[in-house]
Amino acid sequence: MIKVDHLTKTYTNGNGIFDVSFEVNKGEVFGFLGPNGAGKTTTIRQCLGFTNANSGSCTINGLDSRAHSDIIHKNLGYLPGEIAFFDDMTGLQYFDFIQALHGYKDKTLRNDLIKRFELESDRKIKKMSKGMKQKVALISAFMNNPDVIILDEPTSGLDPLMQQRFIEFILEQKILGKTILMSSHMFEEVERTCERVAIIKEGRIVATEKIKDLKEKIQKQYVVTTKDKSSIQKLFKSNLECHQVNSHQVEITLHNNTQEMLEVLGSCQIESIDSIHQSIEQIFISYYGKGVSL
Repeated sequence: MIKVDHLTKTYTNGNGIFDVSFEVNKGEVFGFLGPNGAGKTTTIRQCLGFTNANSGSCTINGLDSRAHSDIIHKNLGYLPGEIAFFDDMTGLQYFDFIQALHGYKDKTLRNDLIKRFELESDRKIKKMSKGMKQKVALISAFMNNPDVIILDEPTSGLDPLMQQRFIEFILEQKILGKTILMSSHMFEEVERTCERVAIIKEGRIVATEKIKDLKEKIQKQYVVTTKDKSSIQKLFKSNLECHQVNSHQVEITLHNNTQEMLEVLGSCQIESIDSIHQSIEQIFISYYGKGVSL
């Protein structure tokens, strides 16, 4: 449904995106991840037909995003990373304006979303909090029931309850067969909603992975506390991957060798064993290296 094909867009300062390629299938929720300034928004703007690329192309439902943007936008929902409103409008007035532009009159989904996300829609937008404004943008993206939705940081400013409701809503949209491209810094929402992710760094795609494959890369790690130093020595003489924490603690990383670990620990004087939970977020961060803020 969305195809980005060897897309390059450079700016005068040398930044941009370079030879970016990925595809989003019909009915798929696809995550787009990367550090600030990596090229996520530049790629999204190309998908929306807002700017000209130096080379490559982007199509949505087989139509060129730049040449046929007017047709594409009739059935596309978009939530920008930086939102601009008519601040003197109320939320309802803004919704009426957007729906009139699209020639869409059905308010059923719109009213459902207002209730679901607890939006004070009769308040002027200029008097809304950041979270309330984000709700306005979120509702605007979905209220016309589009088949394709592009979301740039959709839950920015939302509280944890609203983030959870957003996840539930996205899962419902997936069941309905909607195609969603979602740029996000919230790893929980990516893990729970997306089937695949593309990871971008310094304007280039460094990986396209299935979420289930990323989960399989999560390592099992344990901190073992021993009663004596001789047990520490036994652990390091074994074939286990060990890292000493202090004089009586060792961190063990497993590589499909659980039985071996149990046998070695059985010959040691053990005081306690604690598991270390490695999150999928740590797997993502491993693609960027230390010191990179997502």
